Amino acid sequence: MKIVTRKLSELRPMEKNVRKHNDKQIGEYVKSLNMFGQLRPMVIDETGMILAGNGLYEALLRKGAETGDCFVAEGLTEKQKKKLMLADNRVYELGKTDMETFDEIIRELEGDLDVPGWDEDLLETITSSVAEADAMIESYGLFDPEEVSVVSNREREDHTLYVGAPAANQPLQQPSATMQTPAPVSDRVEAQTPTAPVERPTAQTIICPHCGQEITLTPDMLGGA
Repeated sequence: MKIVTRKLSELRPMEKNVRKHNDKQIGEYVKSLNMFGQLRPMVIDETGMILAGNGLYEALLRKGAETGDCFVAEGLTEKQKKKLMLADNRVYELGKTDMETFDEIIRELEGDLDVPGWDEDLLETITSSVAEADAMIESYGLFDPEEVSVVSNREREDHTLYVGAPAANQPLQQPSATMQTPAPVSDRVEAQTPTAPVERPTAQTIICPHCGQEITLTPDMLGGA
């Protein structure tokens, strides 16, 4: 594959592009460029139209660069160019993160968590102990419902206060002449003793108020068995 250097002023995005790049993403892209340089070329056609790499193009412009590395895809029809753009945006999304390997790599960084695209607070939470995670979450304090949402996957068992109590949407039955003799008081007291709900900690997801990314807390981090 032959890589050529082109002036950014000679390049232009496709008129219709399905991928939208927000300000935060472009900012992280610039951070990556400053840290590692341009690692991938933009894909363009013979006229300088960008088929893949529009986010990189925007980041290079914001960084103040004048040129960028490009791969020229020659001989493509208009339909092939559109297919290339759609495929480039979609194929990456089909991948899945191996969280076990991800956790191992983050711990191997030994606290150096300045990684483009990731918030350090999030990575610190992932690598922290239970006590450290609790303290970090408590430090977030209280936030407006619009600023932070908590999604709980805990399962809770429903318990009625009295055995045989009718459901809320069930009418009370009238006494019947054939009603059986009530059980002894001692038996009824024992049966009516409220049962404490059993909570089984499962994974819990919260939204980091600093970076807006999801943080998944495992049962171990929540103090579960």
